[in-house]
Amino acid sequence: MNKIILIGFMGCGKSSVGRNLAQKLGYVLIDTDKYIEEREARSISSIFAKEGEPFFRELETEVLGELAIAKEDMVLSAGGGLALKEKNRELFKQMGTTIYLKASPQTIYSHVKGDTKRPLLQCDDPRKRISELMKEREEFYQKAADIVIDTNDKNIEKIADEIVKKVNIIRKQEDKMKVLVLNGPNINFLGIREKGIYGKENYDTLVKMIEEAAEERDIDIEVYQSNYEGAIIDKIQQAYYDKTDAIIINPGAFTHYSYAIRDALASVEMPKIEVHISNVHKREEFRHTSVTAPVCTGQIVGMGLYGYIMALDAVCNMLKKDK
Repeated sequence: MNKIILIGFMGCGKSSVGRNLAQKLGYVLIDTDKYIEEREARSISSIFAKEGEPFFRELETEVLGELAIAKEDMVLSAGGGLALKEKNRELFKQMGTTIYLKASPQTIYSHVKGDTKRPLLQCDDPRKRISELMKEREEFYQKAADIVIDTNDKNIEKIADEIVKKVNIIRKQEDKMKVLVLNGPNINFLGIREKGIYGKENYDTLVKMIEEAAEERDIDIEVYQSNYEGAIIDKIQQAYYDKTDAIIINPGAFTHYSYAIRDALASVEMPKIEVHISNVHKREEFRHTSVTAPVCTGQIVGMGLYGYIMALDAVCNMLKKDK
């Protein structure tokens, strides 16, 4: 299921671009304003006049929820105010790729001047009103957008072609295996702490090594380190929402006593490899026990920094077998 959501101020070209884009891709085209008018059997202007703007905004969210679960591949031309609500922006993220068609106030005015069907522009100075509303909404359009397209001085065909190209790049990236590498307390002190145990290479060297290995394997990698338990838990939970494919984790000292991190790892169903740079089983007795390892797929210890690369290869093999 693929959905492309076009957002932006009224008159930015969402409908025209949407028609062209839907034709190119063979998708269904849905205009939320027209969808609402057909659903309610009355015009947007009459809804505004009789029920008021707050009612209309709730109606927009209800309709967006219906469209979010539709199975068709679609291009969605979203009403200008849809991106203002956080709930709607969350629905956009669930639906697919959101494109902000950005235009100048001058371009917008040239497209909508004389249009009597737009309730928000029925005022003495529509040009001023456009500028004010655009300034208010810019932040929300940017928050919602996966891609921003400058539409000024571009024809419909060129805009649609640019969207197709950029969406394909994003989807190719999304098709990559996504792995999160998590490092706990004091890992950032590599090259400083106990060099006889952890080696002389610093943390930046470790990150670079992991990123280069990920690039060679065409993996989308994120490397994150924190000395705080809660931050690590938040990152594990975020991995679920980000649709991360696997986690490689060196919990540091949290390995031996953090039941909170253990529970967070247990909550996410994906391959999880625990890594330790030193051979913890040959060190102090308290290091022999890992409360996190039992909820991980496997554990790699004592292989130095290369243990992370071994873990990367391990999750790659596991994920390939699952496909």
